[in-house]
Amino acid sequence: MKIAERLLACLGLLSLCILFIYALQDAPTDENFEKKLINDYNVYALQVPDDLDFAGEALPLNNPDILERMDRELLVNTYWQSNGLLMFKRSKKHFPIIEPILNKHGVPDDFKYLAVIESGLTNAVSPAGARGVWQIMKATGKENGLEVNTNVDERYHLEKATEVACKYLLEAKESLGSWTLAAAAYNAGKAGVSRRLKEQNVTDYYDLLLGEETGRYLFRIVALKEILSNPDKYGFNFREKDLYTNVPTFKVEVDSAVTDFSKFAQKFGINYKILKLHNPWLRERHLNNKTRKLYEIEIPKEGYYDLVQ
Repeated sequence: MKIAERLLACLGLLSLCILFIYALQDAPTDENFEKKLINDYNVYALQVPDDLDFAGEALPLNNPDILERMDRELLVNTYWQSNGLLMFKRSKKHFPIIEPILNKHGVPDDFKYLAVIESGLTNAVSPAGARGVWQIMKATGKENGLEVNTNVDERYHLEKATEVACKYLLEAKESLGSWTLAAAAYNAGKAGVSRRLKEQNVTDYYDLLLGEETGRYLFRIVALKEILSNPDKYGFNFREKDLYTNVPTFKVEVDSAVTDFSKFAQKFGINYKILKLHNPWLRERHLNNKTRKLYEIEIPKEGYYDLVQ
């Protein structure tokens, strides 16, 4: 028995010695740091696919300038891993809302990736004042029937904002002749794109000399489409349960003023914060509604939020 115990003790001591020696050998030093860095972390050049398209319109990748621009956006968005993973997570939550609205209006499904590059699928606010997932300007929102004021701002209403985006894109396609130019117009304006086409005497987005933002715009959309459609190919690993999903809700109709949304929320077993999460278009803690307009407020179904009582 004692012999066995001594043998086990010796084996344990030997194992510790081996681990210690290995750790010393593996620890970075001034001499081996560069070699370890090269061996442990690799950044690879990417192969730009031969058959990329946007909304069924092929990219002319035989043009070296177009190929280089596409390569840039694939590299930037592939190796911005944290942001890329967030886009996978958020798209699972937002695309099921956006996709059927695009389909209803006959707008190609690829335009959901335009929303990705516009806002990162968040209710962003741009320096110019554009707001929401679709980054709609105040004037554009009002012109297309959205209510936009300090009390209610429907640019933050994803379904209604998607409807407005579809209307704008359809008009741009009709005016400019292609979905690619319609996408560019979403960034630079229909008049701006039309003027540049005339000034430069060309008819195609890929032949236009544009500023930095609009010049990269379409390539960024296509890059996000390619990456989000092929996570394994670009090194993104996640489980289905890692992705964000929508909490089921039901709608409550309101056609009068609401003096305090905190108290309103409590009637449904939630708090003001949760009410706002599901209704970001409600911009204040009360609703004026002098015209007795009918609003639909989304309330999460019971059991999805563990509230502190």
